[in-house]
Amino acid sequence: MVLYRRSLVAGGTFFFTVNLRDRCRTVLVDHAGQLREIVRGVRKQLPFEIDAMVILPDHWHAVWTLPPGDNAFARRMRLIKTRFTRYMLRAGEKIEKDHRGEYHLWQKRFWEHTIRVDADLESHVNYIHVNPVKHGHVKRVSDWPYSTFHRYVQRGLLPENWATRPPDGNFGK
Repeated sequence: MVLYRRSLVAGGTFFFTVNLRDRCRTVLVDHAGQLREIVRGVRKQLPFEIDAMVILPDHWHAVWTLPPGDNAFARRMRLIKTRFTRYMLRAGEKIEKDHRGEYHLWQKRFWEHTIRVDADLESHVNYIHVNPVKHGHVKRVSDWPYSTFHRYVQRGLLPENWATRPPDGNFGK
């Protein structure tokens, strides 16, 4: 068995990427409200702060900060993935199983990166917010509904037209 090394910084801030196994599916945005509810439920059970998050059709990104003394982000991730899979099955979605009988909705693991400095945090939050534009889902960050970008705008941390491509398509040239 492969030993995956996770950064277990208690009270740390982490960037995550979580992918569906089938990258052609759109179930995450089709059921974004339910995914949000599941995340809220896990946060109620095992608190953490969502610094930034975006839900795309086949994957999601987030930056979370855990409470002091707590490094159990993998447990939180497992609960979210398991609860969403159960929801999808109840909703009638067909999900393949592997030879052990495990459902194949999600890629087995997730990618995590420990945020250690403010510049890294800002860079990852920006990456999260611009991701729907990067993937061609929208032309403006503000047009994507499944993002904490709107929270940043409401709090006055970013302008609504942040990262909007100028009419000529040139950024600072």
